[in-house]
Amino acid sequence: MPRVFAIGDLHLSLSVPNKAMDVFGAHWKDHAERIKEAWQDTVEEDDLVLIPGDISWAMYLSDAIADLSFIGSLKGSKLLLRGNHDYWWQSVTKVRAALPARMYALQNDVFRFGDIAVCGTRGWTIPESAHFRESADRKLFERELIRLDLSLKALPEGVRAIGMLHFPPFSEAGKPGEFAKRFAAAGVTDVVYGHLHGASHKFLFNGPFDGVTYHAVPADYLNFIPKQILSL
Repeated sequence: MPRVFAIGDLHLSLSVPNKAMDVFGAHWKDHAERIKEAWQDTVEEDDLVLIPGDISWAMYLSDAIADLSFIGSLKGSKLLLRGNHDYWWQSVTKVRAALPARMYALQNDVFRFGDIAVCGTRGWTIPESAHFRESADRKLFERELIRLDLSLKALPEGVRAIGMLHFPPFSEAGKPGEFAKRFAAAGVTDVVYGHLHGASHKFLFNGPFDGVTYHAVPADYLNFIPKQILSL
């Protein structure tokens, strides 16, 4: 029976020098190999793995190929979402053309996998967050809401809907933002998200809210082991 897993914030840098993640803590040492080992032990070929952003430190698509090939060599199908550090992801058409077999990119649409449909967008810092700055964040926040609406409108009827975000849909105090409200209104059952690291893990929310079950899946938060979200 196929399963759906999730793990975000891989922060790979196989072709980018001076981007070793262990500068952010000893727990990041050799994290790419740790991800590979855990992934291969956990995921099977007929499973789907959701990767909600911050995939590669590369600045250009050509430099991200090594990281994408690394992910492509792992078991299962993979669905990618852009994160705030994925500067190499400029044109989704070019990204899709460069992806290895059984790797897919989600943007403004949905991805069908068996009896589920995956929707979502990168998201952004929400106005309910203490870090939201009107002049810097409002335009990007509103643009991401439009992208989410496009994805939600593409959901087919009669299938289970799973959501992906990069940014958390809740404030540091646990208050839901507009992304969470729209997922709930659309009948999405589960949402995966990442973005936060280190001391900020304390702000991650897991569990049900307004009919939606949320799963925080930054790689370091999961100890670099893909988390099973559901079985199909």
